[in-house]
Amino acid sequence: MIDKATIDRIFLTADIAEVIGEYVHLKKTGQNFKGFSPFKTEKTPSFFVSPSKGIFKCFSSGIGGNVVTFLMEHEKLSYPEALRMLAKKYNIEIQEKAETPEEKEVQNERESLLSVNQFALNYFMETLGTEEGKAVGRSYLAERGIHDITTQKFMIGYSREDKYAFTRKAADKGFKMDYLVKTGLVIQHENNTFDRFHGRIIFPIHGLSGQVVGFAGRIMKSADKIAKYINSPESEIYHKGDILYGLFFARQSVLKNDKCFLVEGYTDVISMHQCGIENVVASSGTSLTVNQIRLVKRFTHNITVLYDGDEAGIKASLRGIDILLEEGLNVRVVLLPAGEDPDSFARSGGSTAFTNYIAAKETDFITFKVNLLAKEAESDPIKKATLINEVLRSVSVIPESIIRSVYIRECARIFNINESILYNETARLRRNKISQRESPGSYRPPEPLMPVAHQPAVRTPEKYNAEKEIIRLIILYEGSTLSLQDKSGTHYESTVIDFFINEIEHDELDFHHPVYSEIYREIKKLASEGKKGLEQYFVTYPDNIIAKTVVDLITSAYDLSRIWKKFETYFETEEMRLGEVAHEALLSFKNEMVIRMIKEAEVELRHAQDSADIDRMNSVQTRFLALNELKRSISKGLGDRIIVSSGE
Repeated sequence: MIDKATIDRIFLTADIAEVIGEYVHLKKTGQNFKGFSPFKTEKTPSFFVSPSKGIFKCFSSGIGGNVVTFLMEHEKLSYPEALRMLAKKYNIEIQEKAETPEEKEVQNERESLLSVNQFALNYFMETLGTEEGKAVGRSYLAERGIHDITTQKFMIGYSREDKYAFTRKAADKGFKMDYLVKTGLVIQHENNTFDRFHGRIIFPIHGLSGQVVGFAGRIMKSADKIAKYINSPESEIYHKGDILYGLFFARQSVLKNDKCFLVEGYTDVISMHQCGIENVVASSGTSLTVNQIRLVKRFTHNITVLYDGDEAGIKASLRGIDILLEEGLNVRVVLLPAGEDPDSFARSGGSTAFTNYIAAKETDFITFKVNLLAKEAESDPIKKATLINEVLRSVSVIPESIIRSVYIRECARIFNINESILYNETARLRRNKISQRESPGSYRPPEPLMPVAHQPAVRTPEKYNAEKEIIRLIILYEGSTLSLQDKSGTHYESTVIDFFINEIEHDELDFHHPVYSEIYREIKKLASEGKKGLEQYFVTYPDNIIAKTVVDLITSAYDLSRIWKKFETYFETEEMRLGEVAHEALLSFKNEMVIRMIKEAEVELRHAQDSADIDRMNSVQTRFLALNELKRSISKGLGDRIIVSSGE
């Protein structure tokens, strides 16, 4: 286990804007940053990062937290994994404390699978340097023009022809066969186990954090019944539809250039990197998924698809490209010369020739689609009508109405057809799509995956709103001073934290929401020890639910305060009315408790009536009347102490 001092050092050192900036394109706004949500599709940015507070908040999804929370949510890491990732980034030595036998016994499956993959990565890279690896693997890479430095960068390896070699090695090192099979590195057939990737060049597949989540293997021998490429199967750590090959290596270049190139294969990515074009990712020969597109969207809204000269292949992929438009990306297309693919073109021409060609040939997707399909229509009216419908179908999925209008006008010009007809048809297509989405059982694009353990902070039922408000006020304004007067008219001062603790303890009030109850216990403990800085303490709290709950409280208030400050000439800020706000929160808290007690009394009274227990009925009824009187008193805003004003 990581000791507390090391955890504190990690939080102190890690720059939340720098870490999140590797995943999300952030723009500075004052002292903070904003960008598009990495958790949910949105048209306007609602994702905020506050370096001074060390927190992030996504207002569209409700997810918020600290730098560790972000990595847990985004990369689906455990708490220790996220800490270790940050420690590695900032060269912080991890100090471990001894684990109990129980803790050692509890294995995290995800960590185990990642550990197996890391071992496999090292094994494949080492095997590439063996005699067999050099003779088969390195000779193939040399033929493809892939240099040693590029091989090392992408961690390319080789798996021996002996189909039991890796299985034996991993077993000798003590790796459990269950995990070897779950990663897909080993295939189990009845009582036989053997290597999935034997006799193949190995391309490791990295997640955004740099961890190896899977592998792709290219066969080295010609065989009609064997697939040229095979991938790791779906597992706890590898979901093919959520991964874009090369994005880990491309993300900084994508951010810098505000553009991403999309190609098909592994060697396309590698060759383009080698010739100096690094903002490139691959779909790995599969149809694009919504989740893959959203990965790109975190870094840029501009994507250019590179096609080779295979016209049949292009037409087959056009329908899949429409989802790029539907997700709001600016899609452009480059058609490479006949007989060339990105791999061969990058190797033959180099960076300058490739860049110049792209600049000269790049066109928007709709225009490209019109020109590609127009050849088929020519003078055939039926084919022309089909072409127009095909193009309008692509236009109809574009979410921005202005962009749709521009394309409709351009299509009307190209096809020499009335613009209003195209508008009407586009509107019809959009209505059909909406009705399909809303119909029962219809397909909906999947939301980004998030395990149960990483869900946002618990939503607060309405009956706990007063508890929520008191915790929020204590954390935000713990040291602010309130000027008070008691019933005799004597004035005195108290900090916000002391005011609430004294009132709650004096009246023996209890928090019923488990999260707020735990936070309040910690607040009391820290106050008794004379410790300050509640906000920072809870933002970095090791319990993820508590940390995210506190971030949710303080970011909601912070977002409002920015609006108030803009109009402070005309409106009072919350801080200016802190005395009144604190008093109302306390009364609401008492009111919630009284209502809860009244409901309990009602149930008890019914039970007494059912059992004809007269003494119990009289006792409960007396308590019921007293509670209702107290409720009326609270409702009028009466209390033991009256707050006059607040100050610093």
